[in-house]
Amino acid sequence: MGLGSLSTFTLADARSRARRQRQLLQDGIDPIEDRESARRMKALEEARQVRFDECSKRYIAAHRAAWKNPKHAKQWEETLKTYASPLLGEVPVQEIDTALVHKVLTPIWEKKHETATRLRGRIESVLDFAAAAGYRTGDNPARLRGNLRELLPRIQKKAIVTHHLALPYARIGDLMAKLRNLPEVGARALEFTILTAVRTSELRQA
Repeated sequence: MGLGSLSTFTLADARSRARRQRQLLQDGIDPIEDRESARRMKALEEARQVRFDECSKRYIAAHRAAWKNPKHAKQWEETLKTYASPLLGEVPVQEIDTALVHKVLTPIWEKKHETATRLRGRIESVLDFAAAAGYRTGDNPARLRGNLRELLPRIQKKAIVTHHLALPYARIGDLMAKLRNLPEVGARALEFTILTAVRTSELRQA
């Protein structure tokens, strides 16, 4: 087992290092295997230091081919860059916790709820990817149920209102003439509504 270069270690250093290795042997530990194990642990620790921005890039690269719409990847990149990167970008994925994710979501949860919902899901996916790749362990801090749902206010979704198209007032005469030439009951009902501005319920009763 080599103990290092003579240009780096003195004879006294080499004797000290050799003594430590003999002590390991005395304790039943193979010093070469112990050194290799330490190197593997260091490499694993470095792998777990993958930062959120880098992990996001790896996730998008891994899934890009499966996304049929090319805009999808761009939306992912822009959403994460705008809202997640300022706080999470340089943080190792192993160190991201619920408090950090909550801090990212809070400023936009009520003002831009749809965006915040998508952002949360995307952070969750990136951290799931990180766990599968061995970059982090433990529960996903971006999970909603039993986690963030207890911290974030519930937002009632607004019903989507679709209004009828409006007719320019200058064309109302043409419309009324056409309605009067139609024999259907519906034409009479619409004409009556235009002339009286009654509510739909009142029209049905009439």
